[in-house]
Amino acid sequence: MNEEHDVPDDPAPDAAPSDALVCIPTYNERENISSIVEELLRVAPVDVLIIDDNSPDGTGAVADGLADQHARVHVLHRPGKQGLGRAYLAGFRWALERTYKFIFEMDADFSHQPRYIPEFLRAIQDYDLVLGSRYVSGGGTVNWSSLRKLISKGGSLYARRILGVDVSDLTGGFKCFRREVLLAIDLDSVECTGYAFQIELTYRALEQGFRVKEIPIVFYEREAGRSKMDSSIVLEAATKVWGMRFRK
Repeated sequence: MNEEHDVPDDPAPDAAPSDALVCIPTYNERENISSIVEELLRVAPVDVLIIDDNSPDGTGAVADGLADQHARVHVLHRPGKQGLGRAYLAGFRWALERTYKFIFEMDADFSHQPRYIPEFLRAIQDYDLVLGSRYVSGGGTVNWSSLRKLISKGGSLYARRILGVDVSDLTGGFKCFRREVLLAIDLDSVECTGYAFQIELTYRALEQGFRVKEIPIVFYEREAGRSKMDSSIVLEAATKVWGMRFRK
């Protein structure tokens, strides 16, 4: 059955609604999801949406348990693995159907640290899109190989040159959008699903004239589980940026 559905998520009477939602896609993240959700709820007054692509390891069931425990946690179940970009788009649509003003995207594996969320929330008061950047002063990476650094930094530089934009970290996936940005982007027309998805959304926001701010983050190699990065994702990014450049 090709249908998305969410767990009933009526908030508890004493849970004040949040303006901010953190979207976290999951596929086989059972080892990480409980810890990162608990940390998010501890550091900031945010709601959390777990978007699970029918993980074989039972991540979806763990997510449902978290939603039962916490009024601020919600779950969107999808029938199977369809790519990171498609998972985020489903989460964004879910958020836009509700009243959230600020919508985050971040990884489930602690490569994006929850401790930065308050900094994002401060910055988004004056900007439309806030990017967590590894390549501005104060940013960086931990436990990356030289090859991984070359691919990431080279990919950002490659996209910047082709698209002609002044953003240091175009490929990063730790972001906070104002809802107006996602409404203006036209989510149904977004083409990329993998690594290039991050480039496409930021580029579309810049095309629309929105104010974009980079804040420094340190990106940590995942603590548990396996990386989803592979050569096909990198190849997609290398080719798709040309389509973005000449898209009318």
